[in-house]
Formats: sequence, structure tokens, C-alpha cells
Amino acid sequence: MRPVALTVAGSDSGGGAGVQADLKTFEACGAFGTSAVTAVTAQNTRGVTASDVLDPQTVCAQVDAVTGDFDVAAAKTGMLGDAAVVDAVADALADAAFPVVVDPVVVAESGDRLLTADGLDAVRDDLLPEATLATPNVPEAELLAGVDVETEADLRTAAEAVRDLGPDAVLLTGGHLDGDPVDVFAGETTGAFTHERVDTADTHGSGCTLSAAIAARLAHGDDLAAAVERGVDAVAAAIDSDLSLGAGAGPVDHRRVAGVARGPDATYADTGDAVAAVRDVVATLETEWPPTLVPEVGTNVAVAPADATDPADVVAVDGRLHATTRGVRAAGGAEPGASSHVARFLLGVRAHDPAVAAAANVRWAEDRADALADRWDAVTVDRTNEPAEADGTMDWTAARAMAGRDSAPDAVLDPGAVGKEAMVRVLAADADALTEKLRTAASLERDADVV
Repeated sequence: MRPVALTVAGSDSGGGAGVQADLKTFEACGAFGTSAVTAVTAQNTRGVTASDVLDPQTVCAQVDAVTGDFDVAAAKTGMLGDAAVVDAVADALADAAFPVVVDPVVVAESGDRLLTADGLDAVRDDLLPEATLATPNVPEAELLAGVDVETEADLRTAAEAVRDLGPDAVLLTGGHLDGDPVDVFAGETTGAFTHERVDTADTHGSGCTLSAAIAARLAHGDDLAAAVERGVDAVAAAIDSDLSLGAGAGPVDHRRVAGVARGPDATYADTGDAVAAVRDVVATLETEWPPTLVPEVGTNVAVAPADATDPADVVAVDGRLHATTRGVRAAGGAEPGASSHVARFLLGVRAHDPAVAAAANVRWAEDRADALADRWDAVTVDRTNEPAEADGTMDWTAARAMAGRDSAPDAVLDPGAVGKEAMVRVLAADADALTEKLRTAASLERDADVV
């Protein structure tokens, strides 16, 4: 079961910050995201053109709906808009049995105000005392604690000043100061995180992404110090991207937080975890998948433990899955070394993007490939001129699929060549994400979008 994380924040129609950024980050970090929307903004990379704060009762009703049905393991807050919403959220989370990360959002990346003056007072007086962690940036810390921050020493003083307002700990981000960014952590222990500054203006949503990544790691059961460290590294990776969307300060790349925020041993620490993951995917395919999705050579599901470097390390289905009169059936169990083709492809992609841990192959149909390309980030690889010495290793295909990319696509479309069956190869951060993608392929089949 994936842990459930809750975001209580405003909506960003541009998708780079707010609830949208939080849900993307939760998913990338392996948590199931839920939400309570506090405000609706008309927003893009250039600014906020309209904002409507929701009624506090509506906000609380959303929180109650989520916490009354889901076993929430961590929550975070973002844009709250005004004092009435802040007070309502503080009351709703006051007795929470899970950690709460408070991102005290005051202004958008564009400089547009997202919290009233009374709302800021309510955050200071009512919400921060309920927080496990507060994650202000420099301007927010200055407003909350009434201090001036110009140096790294000031960062440490300001972090302690914000902590005096009631949160268990504070992570004060220093990206607004000159030089390489320094983030200061003040809790039971203190410390600082330094990253080389990336030469980019595309940092929209970085604060939301940071707090969401930390909340996701807390939901996974990390202690606070470990969750903060992974969150800081994750948002640094998200900023260091060539995504470059919009005409203003573009959004960070939420996909890049996946491997960093999970940590090197967070997804499949050993072979036993990977075996269980493959079995879960197989159980879904045997129950839900139409046989028409199985290639002539069969389908395999491959999951790589953290330290996998060779196909012998990768867990897959012994004998693959095949189309039968009884539906899709696995020929054997989940075993390390049971795949050459899909395992080598997975390892080849993983060499470029270590966040990828799972892969499977799906039967080719031109309509199916077109439909998936419309829904996913897909790359087409032409194997017509594949060197003879590369045949069967899949290293060449993986390298072509990752050319010019930092993160793996959702799928690699391979129209085939002489002696090589056409194929759709699906990639995912983990087995759960792979299952959902394979369900998408099945839904297309049921809806008769493809033949």
C-alpha cells in the first residue's frame, strides 16, 4: 500500500505550483495524493490575474472527507488566502495523528500577494504552533518573525526566531540571497544544506515542491531530518531542469524529484521487495488485462532493486505472461534473472535515469501507439538501422530512447524491423505506477479506441 499524503492549498491553473505541484510531487515520491483546495487562482508563469478564496466550511469539509476515509500519513499546507481559512485549517489539523508541514505561502513567484495581512497574523499565531515543520523562504521568515535577513548568519537567527513561534522545526530556504543557496534547518538538531546555484529563472513552484516532497517522505515513515534532507535534494534536482515552459518564470520539473526524494533504498531495497512488487503487477494483469495486449513473444514485467546492475539482479516473470483461452496467465513465478530483453532495456534506461525501477512490454498496434502517445510522454525509436552487434541486448534501444533526455519517458514506441517484433515498452518509477499505466492501456482496449 502506498502511504496517503494530503495537501491543503490553492489551485494554480498553470500547474506549476499549489495543489497541482503538490499532487505531482506526491506521485513522484511514491505517495498517494489527496487534496483540500483553499482557493482558485487564474495563474500562469507571468502572474496571478484572479483569485477566489473558498469558504472555510468548504475547505474543512474537504479535509474531513479525506481524513474520514483515508489513513492519511502526512499533510502539508500551502496557500490559505485569509485569516478565516487559516483558523479553520489550524482547527482541522490541531489533533492530527500525522505530521503536518506548513509552507507559509505569502506571495507567488511573480510577486502577487496570496495571503492577507490578517491571514499572516493567523499563520503566526494559530497555524505554526500546529506544525511539525515550517518551510518559509526569506521574505516569509522576515514577515513572520519581524527580522531582516541578509547573510547566512541571519538565516540561522531567523530560523530560530520562526521556531520560537511554535513549530517543532523550521527549514528556512535561502535561495533569495546572493551566492549558492543555503537552507538552514533548526530543530532538535541544527544544520545547513548548500547547493550550487542553477542559472535559471524557472523556479515557479519550488517552495510547494519542497514542502510536498518532505511531506511525502514523512508519509513513508522517514524521520524528520531524513525527510528534510531528501526534500532539499529533490527540489534542487527539480530546479536543475531544461523544462522551460511559459513566457515568465517557468515551473520546476516535478518528475525529477522521483529518484532523489525516494532515496537510494526507498523503493525496492532488496530482491524480496522486488519479487513482491512483480507478483502484485502479475496479479493485476491476470485479473484485468485483455489478452490482445500480450505480444507474440509474451509480456514480461521487470522490477529492479536499488543495487541492480545486471539482468541477473532484476526480478521478472519466469517464462513471461501469455495470452491463453483463460485470459492472461504467467508461465512461472517472479524470479531474479528471469528476463533478458525487458531487464536489459530497463537497466539501459536506468543508467540515464535512476528513478526508473519498473518496465513491461505491450503488444504493438499503430492505433494503440498513437493513443498512448496522445496521453503520455512517449518516444519513438526506429530499429531499422540497429547495429547487428546490438541485436538482443536492448542497450542500443535504451540509449536512443534517452538521447537528449534527463528523465525517462512513459513509453518507448518501437515499430519493429525485419526479424524484430514491434513493441510498446512501458517505463515507471515503481510497480504501482507501472500497474496504473498498464491499466491505461487496458482501458483503451475496452473503450475500443484501438484495435
